[in-house]
Amino acid sequence: QVQMVESGGGLVQAGGSLRLTCAASESIFSAIYMGWYRQAPGKQRDLVATITSLGITNYAESVKGRFSISRDNGRKTVYLQMNNLKPEDTAVYYCKGTWQREFGVRDYWGQGTQVTVSS
Repeated sequence: QVQMVESGGGLVQAGGSLRLTCAASESIFSAIYMGWYRQAPGKQRDLVATITSLGITNYAESVKGRFSISRDNGRKTVYLQMNNLKPEDTAVYYCKGTWQREFGVRDYWGQGTQVTVSS
């Protein structure tokens, strides 16, 4: 079982920035994907950004140009830099890691960190 621990959430004014951190208990070097997802109250959990083992990134349209995902394999950590935050970015942000195991592909989720953007 891989433990994923998010940190860095908080309250920020619109236009501000936050950097989320996700620390994994296992090396992320071989992880197929590392990603950030978010869930606002009453809504489904949506993809925010992903990064592959080769460093290829993918972003939701709503965050392109404002958010940036990166990974530090040596520190077993994934980051989400969020700039020019908007009230609609308010949500619980979750980190997910995907590994190929002998028995198949397995996803591991963190517990989430709250991001609140005030107008």
